[in-house]
Amino acid sequence: MIRALVFLAMAGPLAAEPVVPVFADETASSGIDTIYEGDWEYMVGGGVASFDCSGDRFPDLFVSGGAGPSALYINRSAQGGQLVFEKTDELTLDAAIGAYPLDIDSDGVMDLVVLRLGENRLYRGLGDCRFEDATTAWGFDGGDAWSTAFAAIWERGADWPTLAIGNYLDRYETAFPWGSCTDNWLHRPQRGPKNAAMGFAPPLPLTPSFCALSLLFTDWNRSGHPSLRVSNDREYYKGGQEQLWHLEPGQPPRLYTEGEGWNRLRIWGMGIASADINRDGFPDYYLTSMADNKLQVLTNPADGVPVFSDIAFRLGLTAHRPYIGDDLNPSTAWHPQFADVNNDGLLDLFVAKGNVARMPDFAAMDPNNLLLQRADGTFVEAGDRAGVGSFGIARGAQLVDFNLDGRLDLVVVNRWTTAEIWRSAGDLDGNWLQLRLHQPGTNRDAIGAVIEIRRSEATERHEITSGGGHVSGSSGWLHFGLGNAEQAELRVIWPEGKAGDWQALDAGTFQILRPDQPPVLWQPD
Repeated sequence: MIRALVFLAMAGPLAAEPVVPVFADETASSGIDTIYEGDWEYMVGGGVASFDCSGDRFPDLFVSGGAGPSALYINRSAQGGQLVFEKTDELTLDAAIGAYPLDIDSDGVMDLVVLRLGENRLYRGLGDCRFEDATTAWGFDGGDAWSTAFAAIWERGADWPTLAIGNYLDRYETAFPWGSCTDNWLHRPQRGPKNAAMGFAPPLPLTPSFCALSLLFTDWNRSGHPSLRVSNDREYYKGGQEQLWHLEPGQPPRLYTEGEGWNRLRIWGMGIASADINRDGFPDYYLTSMADNKLQVLTNPADGVPVFSDIAFRLGLTAHRPYIGDDLNPSTAWHPQFADVNNDGLLDLFVAKGNVARMPDFAAMDPNNLLLQRADGTFVEAGDRAGVGSFGIARGAQLVDFNLDGRLDLVVVNRWTTAEIWRSAGDLDGNWLQLRLHQPGTNRDAIGAVIEIRRSEATERHEITSGGGHVSGSSGWLHFGLGNAEQAELRVIWPEGKAGDWQALDAGTFQILRPDQPPVLWQPD
């Protein structure tokens, strides 16, 4: 039996209907002009990466360009001001499909993983938004595939991360591509003399593979050993399904089977978003598809088996067709992301929408979704009222506070037209808190950590991940809406499993958390 959903009020009453945030379209004045171009080989992809490369803690942007050039933009916005970015000459790559920021060598300067049509590349951050190609130096085999998904994790005791790369079709089989899905790869650290990490070992093929469009390392059962979740596009595989891989230290990866409880699921899998929506302490998974998006929750967490139930319809999250306009054909969903866009203490959901190209059986006018969570746990559509229901052919996206005013802004990459950016410009009554995790040694940004926040009588868990979405990643401030609470009571469970103390942090602040140290208050200049 599906367990009861638990939704709790904050410290004080919540409105019956959520406050709709108001976004101002600042695309024209922002300085962002990158277009995700290309035809057949760029029908998927179109990612954006958000991270601080300048050192001022304001989020900068890398925007993929597909057949056109990619671009790196430095954030020149003032705190609370309009969104302004300066285009640089760095990372003007061809064939860039998406990107994820990750401090691979743990030197405290953010690096960048760029997925491409052809060789994937690792760029080492040098500071001041400068990069060098470290693909060869780090022993990384970038391959020659059509790479469309990424995730990273530090396996327990490892000095370097394990990288998972998801690949799509055989890029040289264009006449009859059905059934030509190519192997995904698992890149584990290479061990050298005295067992020191020496970069990356040759990749392990994750066979069978079924045209992955999203990957995520996630501790779905709180075992302390994250698994690899894979979302696959049923349009091209034969006999495939969604996948979950065991990842045990020192052991080759192996698939969860139906005998272990894994239920066969076949969708046009395009993106994964994870959050503890029902506040039971376990991650839930939103899976985007064509016409049929899923929200999966563990049916019985106490069993420790991967049996999931779909509750998207119950909560109003199917987002299966356009909610405005006259085009009532099924929708095509890509990048999903949970975030609290109105700071009321309840997670909302953004979904980027856009036809693959000109598929006649699916909506051509397909607006992005902004689904706001009500106090009872159901969701209501607000994309049109918020001003972000664009009809661009969207792909990747990021909800990020670009001007550090405590409100989440939005950037969306579109196929064949300029990427769009919106600033959260309306008044929001809810409080907020933003955090950065920092630990010494390896894995500086604590990928794999969990932040627990007490929400009235429940504890909400947030996994810190690198991956998921649709070819779009972020690293930087972690934003939490607080409703009318003046403080947030929280703790961090660090990647090796050590739990920090519970502490109360003031609303409206930026805090840097380190293991066994008091929080450090940071303020924008």
